[in-house]
Amino acid sequence: MKKVFGNPILPADEYIPDPEAHVFGDRVYIYGSHDQFNGKIYCENDYVTWSASVTDLTDWRYEGIIYRKEQHDSPIKKGKPYMYAPDVAEGPDGRYYLYYSMADSSVMSVAVSQSPAGPFEYYGDVRNAFGHTFGESLDDYFEFDPAILVADDKIYLYSGSGQKSNEKNGHPVAGLFVRELEADMLTAKTEPKILMPADDDRFAPNFFEGASIRQFDDWFVLVYMSTDLSGLHYAMSRFPDREFMYKGRLHSTSHTLMTESISTDGDRAIENNHGSLEKINDQYVVFNHRHTNQSHFSRQVVADYVERNSDGSFKETDYTSQGLRGKPFDESGVYEAGMACKLVNTLEPSLPPYVTQYYDDSTVSVVRSITNGSVVEYKYFQFDQSVKVTLGVNGEARGELLITQMGDQTTECMIPIDVYTEEWLDLSCLLEEQSTPYTLGFEYKGKGSLSLKALKIDKE
Repeated sequence: MKKVFGNPILPADEYIPDPEAHVFGDRVYIYGSHDQFNGKIYCENDYVTWSASVTDLTDWRYEGIIYRKEQHDSPIKKGKPYMYAPDVAEGPDGRYYLYYSMADSSVMSVAVSQSPAGPFEYYGDVRNAFGHTFGESLDDYFEFDPAILVADDKIYLYSGSGQKSNEKNGHPVAGLFVRELEADMLTAKTEPKILMPADDDRFAPNFFEGASIRQFDDWFVLVYMSTDLSGLHYAMSRFPDREFMYKGRLHSTSHTLMTESISTDGDRAIENNHGSLEKINDQYVVFNHRHTNQSHFSRQVVADYVERNSDGSFKETDYTSQGLRGKPFDESGVYEAGMACKLVNTLEPSLPPYVTQYYDDSTVSVVRSITNGSVVEYKYFQFDQSVKVTLGVNGEARGELLITQMGDQTTECMIPIDVYTEEWLDLSCLLEEQSTPYTLGFEYKGKGSLSLKALKIDKE
């Protein structure tokens, strides 16, 4: 049976966090940091990009490595050998400029290419008119994760941090700031102007890090990770360099405030969000990342459509399994278990089930550590007839798995669990017809630990 497309939007063995999506020509390109499976630190790999036609966001093409760590040729020898979150813009000369920083360097570096698909070559470091490279002096603000905007024949570079602990790198943390650049895309035309001052309140949606900027008609929309660690929030202004007003949360892979690194209801262990909002083929899409493998260092791209209000603001959108399909799942096929958009344990919130990768002819995304009290959910399904769902499971577990269809009506079925094998077993039950979208949930009650590989759905 065919494999069904959903979230995450790239293959199970690809780990691109901090996604900046940009439409160039008739394709949309994803730029981001590059983690690895079983990574030990953020952003260990070289930059790559994926692209898709603006008319089909379910068919992504690998464009290859676009920039390698060893190409970084700055005379300022600072930071660690890992490239943090980048952004890309087309310059006035028609070339494409990639902005990035080496970990903890506080220096904004730039690479350039003739194509949005690269390859890029080192171009220089952001500096003032007198040749001073920002980040060279300890008096310079701490900055990383740049965002770049070309609008109305002007060029704006956004950067900074709201996380006070970053002062360990020797620079003052001032918050989010912007500076205008010259047409060379490298030289600062203005001094940094603070847009959101640093206020590291973990119970407020202040600026933490990861700014992303877009212009939609007369509005400038600034997306960022908030200090309460609850997801992507945004602010709007009629101007690119002032008067941004907070508007709310846009998207989250964890829907509650965080306590240490686990959310209060157990939704996904995350420590950061970082993403972007892009208009693609007259629709708005938010790109974000989710964490996998019980780690902060193996993050994957997810994306969901966003609805815009009549006043120009945006509705908060769900993190879903269906993602960029644009409609609920409604066909026969194989759904990877790792498409789950909620993983919790109601009895042990600090020990939720988790997504990881598994190789079986190809790399697939599975859910591990489904223990007593675990809930795994998928949004959304919709079938106008009853269907058979077959689960691929293994582990050592004995109990029952309650399957719930939660929509305009709620229906349930139960599968007895008596599994003691590393081989994948098929367990089935019937799902009832529901003419409206519903969440498909699995709740395990019993002993031991269960793993889930896939959901195979057959129309009866």
